Amino acid sequence: MPAAVTPNTSFLDAVVQRALDGEFAVAAGTDPSEAHAAVGFLTVQAAKHTGRSTGYVNTVVSVRVGAAVGSCAVEPGAVDEKVVQDAVGRSVRELLAHPEPAVRVAALDAYLAFAAPHATDPRARQVVVPAGSSLEKSMARARAVAALTRVPDGGRVAVIGVVNSLLSALRERGIDYVPCDLKGGRTEWGEPVVDDYARAVADADAVVASGMVLGNGTFDDIADRCLHRNLPLTMFAQTGAAVLRELLGAPVQALSAEPYPFFWLTGDSSTLYSYEVGRT
Repeated sequence: MPAAVTPNTSFLDAVVQRALDGEFAVAAGTDPSEAHAAVGFLTVQAAKHTGRSTGYVNTVVSVRVGAAVGSCAVEPGAVDEKVVQDAVGRSVRELLAHPEPAVRVAALDAYLAFAAPHATDPRARQVVVPAGSSLEKSMARARAVAALTRVPDGGRVAVIGVVNSLLSALRERGIDYVPCDLKGGRTEWGEPVVDDYARAVADADAVVASGMVLGNGTFDDIADRCLHRNLPLTMFAQTGAAVLRELLGAPVQALSAEPYPFFWLTGDSSTLYSYEVGRT
């Protein structure tokens, strides 16, 4: 069920409270006080796909609870490895009150995925990203996300969290877009990247956003703007994929969930889980 959000409660906080209230305990087989983080790790990935002129760096905080790994992307250098080390052995209840937002998101993501794995969720459609080079896998993932993106005919989509492969996949489908990223800059094709998500959303008829907006605190405002204007919101998430699943229906209309291990960690095949509201 979508999280009930009061004017003073964020979407994330509402899902956290549901977890603390024990809503997922039966499915998980354990209360948040009894579930513990057995493993924590920090992944730093730099990439420049062969054939591309630009590269990028990803930093991800991950926590393992039972059989599930939950993750939260952060800006490079934003989280010290000692924070991750300190999280190990602590209960999910403790981690949901952790002062570092990325740890809270990763722990909640892990607990929710432990309670209900994406692979067994009846709403999820499994999408296999075939084995291949980093660029081939990036494009396969991007095409799966582009296929989920809901844009009115002739409309433009604000892409918040620029991924050049996703822009390429949208171009293949003839979808116009407004690229947006806090870092600004330019796309692979020299297009200026808007660094103000509010302006990007204002100029768009739909929004597709990276799960990183959940970790950096911009998700609530983006979601509120989409709800206010009735814009379809699609999320492509490595960060908080199971958390965002709890927000399907309102405000999220479609979700490409990519739990750990991510497509860029291996040349072998990997799996995404697509969720769509109201589309048959």
